[in-house]
Amino acid sequence: MTAAFDRLARPIQKWIRGQGWRELRDIQSRAAHVILGSDTDTIIAATTAGGKTEAAFLPLLSQLLDEPGEAVGFEILYIAPLKALITDQARRLADICDEAGILVTPWHGDVSSSVKTRALKQPKGVLLITPESLEALFIRRGLEIARLFAATRAVVIDELHSVLDSERGVQMRSLLTRLEFVVKRPIRRIGLSATLGDMALARHYLRPDRADAVELIEAKGGGSELRLQLRGYVASPDEKDALPVTDAIADHLFAHLRGSDNLVFAGSRQAVEIYADRLRLLCETAHLPQEFYPHHASLAREHRDFVERRLKDAQLPTTAVCTSTLELGIDIGDVACVAQIGAPFSVASCRQRLGRSGRREGKPAVLRQYAIEAKVGAKSNFSDRLRLGLLRSIAAIELLLEGWCEPPRRDTLHLSTLVHQILSLIAERGGARADHLYALLCREGPFRQVEPPLFADVLRAMGAPDARLVEQAAEGLLLLGPEGERLVDHYSFYAVFQTPEEYRLVAAGRELGTLPMDNLVAPGMLLIFSGRRWQVLEVHDCDRVILVKPAAAGVPPIFGGDPGHIHDRVIERMVSLLEGDHVPVYLDEGAKDLLAEARANYARLDFGAENIAWLGENAAILATRAGTLKTMTLALALRGRDFTVQIHDGFLEVFGSEDSPPLDHTLAALAGGEEVDLFGHSPSLLFEKFHPYLTDPLLKLDALSARLDAGALAGLCRQLLHSPRAEPVQTGSI
Repeated sequence: MTAAFDRLARPIQKWIRGQGWRELRDIQSRAAHVILGSDTDTIIAATTAGGKTEAAFLPLLSQLLDEPGEAVGFEILYIAPLKALITDQARRLADICDEAGILVTPWHGDVSSSVKTRALKQPKGVLLITPESLEALFIRRGLEIARLFAATRAVVIDELHSVLDSERGVQMRSLLTRLEFVVKRPIRRIGLSATLGDMALARHYLRPDRADAVELIEAKGGGSELRLQLRGYVASPDEKDALPVTDAIADHLFAHLRGSDNLVFAGSRQAVEIYADRLRLLCETAHLPQEFYPHHASLAREHRDFVERRLKDAQLPTTAVCTSTLELGIDIGDVACVAQIGAPFSVASCRQRLGRSGRREGKPAVLRQYAIEAKVGAKSNFSDRLRLGLLRSIAAIELLLEGWCEPPRRDTLHLSTLVHQILSLIAERGGARADHLYALLCREGPFRQVEPPLFADVLRAMGAPDARLVEQAAEGLLLLGPEGERLVDHYSFYAVFQTPEEYRLVAAGRELGTLPMDNLVAPGMLLIFSGRRWQVLEVHDCDRVILVKPAAAGVPPIFGGDPGHIHDRVIERMVSLLEGDHVPVYLDEGAKDLLAEARANYARLDFGAENIAWLGENAAILATRAGTLKTMTLALALRGRDFTVQIHDGFLEVFGSEDSPPLDHTLAALAGGEEVDLFGHSPSLLFEKFHPYLTDPLLKLDALSARLDAGALAGLCRQLLHSPRAEPVQTGSI
């Protein structure tokens, strides 16, 4: 064992020996020296199952044992984004802490009230909690926070990459700022992540005022061997629901995954149900044991636990067909292969998922990517001809191989989350002054882009007669208004993101899971859910319950979801693929043919040196060569000038009307900096949970900071116009 091992507490050393470890991993040794030798904030970055949890907790627990403090309270606070991850880490830490006599308390909505009551009476050891449950503690136990966390030495933030620029990430940073304010001292922060892009931005997230002082510990080495294949498929529009292609992919998965443990990321929950059903039928047809199971957030916890237990059991070959529910670091053991159906929207997500494979020494990581493209005909849109889904898949893989992934955006206002935190702080303290709220949330907290005048506008919107979230007492104290009290008193308030109401599916008294309320369901209808087929018997709207029974046929329900934003660099790589001649070796023949077809069709558009392909009088395809934010900004600007605009990955399809000015003149004016109303056609601005309580000007500011890039508009238009106008291209010629 190493010198780092010798610095750990004796009970921790005993546990390590009991695991049969010959030595600590490099990242664990380095983390032990940093954590035991200083009180600096730290980021520990490694692949999934790279030993990050032990790297943080072995030295932290050693400190508790060798340097006991006098204060009473939770000594280590662990925050993770998923209840399942909390439960899994509680089990792992219990193995270590039982030996050392340290109490481990998991805390989320599924933990019994008796466990929570006991922890509140005698807070000690390690508390594992979700951001939402921590929020609930602040609101319901606001006056006890100082006592509960008086002894806290460190906060461990798991899956750091998943929260950097999200609503939950801002909520978490706000809660940490509030926690340090209550205990009147800084608390060491340790971030764990398997996927990080810009490490400087990650440091800034962890400790904004001292980002340069954050210690970074990254795993060395390039990891295991990577084997990958991208297969291309063409779905005919005449094939209802593309069933032959779905069956072909299911057949390929069945042939290559059966008999081992795997993850198949199918995209939407609807696609998960389709592929899980096909694979189940293949097992039944072949008279083989069932190995393929669906896994997504709408399924009952009991079913998800069952699938996760099977994945951990080396004696039971299991393939989980899943959404992103198994992307984060729940311990499911090693999987032989990761499959991705459809193009990923982010390189970071692709990298995280691939980290599930190739964890055993000497075993390769395996990625099977399936790209599905539409069959093109004389009337097909240019976007189908350019095979943009295939290009995005290739671009993500190429950038993954180069070690790049998306950085977070730092200038977002997050006004919806600000409203949430204002209400939470007022509820925590029974009232708060505006200057105190601004100091804690904006000057010290995560909302630093919000200046005092903008903050005042938010408060005025919250106090408006049609909002009634807050009201002001005579002495200037802000209190919860009637609507604010109603929101805060409901359990759904603790989550800063949207939590839509859903129906429960029940079969023979057993709950199968939940369905979003936007599904049209009636008695007699057939459904595919939980990998099986059901007939609807009854629908009880008041109780939000759907009774079902087994059936021989069915269709998958519709689930919502935000596809996300595509980064500029992904689009740039897609365009370079169109304009180049490199053919990646991991493409199968079908994918090679699709790539060649895309390049030929792109050449026929004749962009040449410029980025405009004219389709006719005042109609063109614009190659923005930019990601979602910039492309959407230009689309709104053109819609404001009476153009009809269709948005595609890195391209805009623009058609003028009788009232539209010449497109090239419009682009020239925008390139010269002419002001434009991006919201002239009243696009929906209600994206987040508390947006309905903000005024229209505030919603526009929030959209400009998070979903658009107005500052890039002029430069984007200059890029489009840097060469002479091309000859018109006939729409049927490609």
